[in-house]
Amino acid sequence: MRASRNILIAGEAGQGLITIGMLLAKALARTGYEIFVTQSYQSRIRGGHNTLAIRTGVGPLRSAIREVDMLIALNRESIALHQDELTENALVLFDAEHVSDLPEGSDQPRILQIPFAELAPKKVFHNIVAMGVATKLLGLPETVITDLVREAFAAKKAELVEQNLEVLRSAMDWANDQSAPDSTLPSDPPGPTGRMVLDGNQAVALGALAAGIRFCAFYPMTPATGVALNLISAADRMGLVVEQAEDEIAAVNMALGASFAGAPSIVPTSGGGFALMTEGISLAGMTETPIVLILGQRPGPATGLPTRTEQGDLNLALYAGHGEFPRAILAPGNIEECFQLTHAAVDLAERFQSPVIVLTDQFLADTMQAVPTFDLNRLTEPARAGLVCDTPETYNRYAFTESGISPRLLPGTGEHLVVLDSDEHTEDGHITEDLTVRVKMVDKRLAKGRKLREAVLAPTYIGDELSDLLLICWGSCLGPAEEAVELLRKEGKNAGLLHFRQVWPLRSDQFMERLENAKETICVEGNAGAQFAGLLRKEVGFSVSRSILRYDGSPFSAQDILREILDGAEQEPSRTTRR
Repeated sequence: MRASRNILIAGEAGQGLITIGMLLAKALARTGYEIFVTQSYQSRIRGGHNTLAIRTGVGPLRSAIREVDMLIALNRESIALHQDELTENALVLFDAEHVSDLPEGSDQPRILQIPFAELAPKKVFHNIVAMGVATKLLGLPETVITDLVREAFAAKKAELVEQNLEVLRSAMDWANDQSAPDSTLPSDPPGPTGRMVLDGNQAVALGALAAGIRFCAFYPMTPATGVALNLISAADRMGLVVEQAEDEIAAVNMALGASFAGAPSIVPTSGGGFALMTEGISLAGMTETPIVLILGQRPGPATGLPTRTEQGDLNLALYAGHGEFPRAILAPGNIEECFQLTHAAVDLAERFQSPVIVLTDQFLADTMQAVPTFDLNRLTEPARAGLVCDTPETYNRYAFTESGISPRLLPGTGEHLVVLDSDEHTEDGHITEDLTVRVKMVDKRLAKGRKLREAVLAPTYIGDELSDLLLICWGSCLGPAEEAVELLRKEGKNAGLLHFRQVWPLRSDQFMERLENAKETICVEGNAGAQFAGLLRKEVGFSVSRSILRYDGSPFSAQDILREILDGAEQEPSRTTRR
């Protein structure tokens, strides 16, 4: 039996599968199991086919798997769509009333027929019935799930809470009397309890709050909207203002205005919205105004596949905006890095008075894991603008300095005068067409880029010190690639993984030795153009042996990567492709 189990909840939008999936995931985490939760959904409010997959077990879990051990099918279509993914001992939970209507080929002996209508007074409670049965079959403590239901519906009327609990208990009692195949999890999970269950967007929002973000402007766009929604939920308690603008152009310029006035600012968006913001990014470069942009990637061009995942916007982030100015691009690989790197992005933006972009994607934004509570005492205090100076009469916002970083004072906080202009300007911020000043000002801004390079976060490495096979990845490919390397090493292969959590600027002294010492280098990334492999070639002159690419809207799994590594040359062209 595999060390982990995969529970798939499938149905239409509007059937409540996210509600029970999140409650079940939290119950597993509170009981001490590891979880790796992924979502697949279509761009619609009702109907369609959506899934929430919970991979759970007693060891580290870093990616999703395709095989299904328990399928909670909330409609007929779900059984037909996932029949081929069921393992030999898989169990399907389905409505007893509709079993006779299942399409030919459905493996009915593996179906536990649940009398939903008998156990629930209304159809709206069917998801709670399914959760109660699954909870009992998995062997989870009843108190854990009942506590979670109380918490989830705490804002509702007491009568509704009791109705949900009554249905839940009836479902668990019914499941207790069934002779279904054993689906219980190991009774002694070694994992710690007391952890937080977070998705990527929640972790980004927490990182922003921990860094002192005071303003967020956005225009809704999947998958980044969740960042703004989480900030809204904390706004009153944290003294934060969140503004839904009329469009993306307004959003980025609102944030620049707030930042100029002293409120550290963040703008979450996705590819199309980010494209509209590029003039604002240039404005940040010229006025040297700190700003953090969260770019949640999804397949393009245009609106593409709005609820799927991809890493196709690296080049967009690299080259967005006209003119030459420094920027940093961070790419978290997991939930903890979403928190840490968003915090780091705020500090970099404020310290170097430049735009900083955090690249996430739908897969990472919606993935949930149980993580330890973040230790705020270990975070460094982000840089902040000054309020006053000793010689306000001679203060120059864009004073030439050796580092290129000028003293930044906020307007209206003292006797100094702060002047800025989107045109080229003098040291005191006034517009100029003096070409000598122009050259000196460009050099000043680019000097900040050299200091920014000194602060680059080194890529992380796992594996054998000298690896024959070196995987290279960035962003959300970390988990699947890490798991693939672990499996290769268990088979006795000499392998390692180099993960870039900052993809711009690059510093060759931090990774070239590993690249040059490996016999084979494979870059794993979720786009069709091998964008990061191309960036490595352009910046440090290193060409990887080959690339493994995926651009069908789905995330990598460890098995995808292993298949391409071990049998790639013999495979027919597939959605997971090689270059």
